[in-house]
Amino acid sequence: MLQDIPDTSAELHALQRKLLHSSGDPELFAAELEQTCTGLPQRINADPEGVERGLAKLVLTLIELIRQLMERQALHRMERGTVTDEEIERLGETFMRLEQRMEELKVVFGLENEDLNLDLGPLGQLL
Repeated sequence: MLQDIPDTSAELHALQRKLLHSSGDPELFAAELEQTCTGLPQRINADPEGVERGLAKLVLTLIELIRQLMERQALHRMERGTVTDEEIERLGETFMRLEQRMEELKVVFGLENEDLNLDLGPLGQLL
């Protein structure tokens, strides 16, 4: 992130010119602004059920991501032999319970596995 900050006043001035560059024509600016805004919704959808489902989708997506990361970490620890048989048993039971509960919550909110995957653009899919 720090590499994005210009380190000379000439670079900063060039960046400011680029950011503040405009044709000076207010009508052209208004047309560009209107064109930009056409893709945005005119109103926010405040449907309580839709908001609840969207929030559930976000939370379940984060839980799924964390679950997958924890499973990978557990597998690495097992491969290195740094966990006992008792800990392996507890981990397996915990992951099974979590998966079962996730399935129940997906049914409650009408979500599928595909719904919990976010497209991160050039980075690809989240899960």
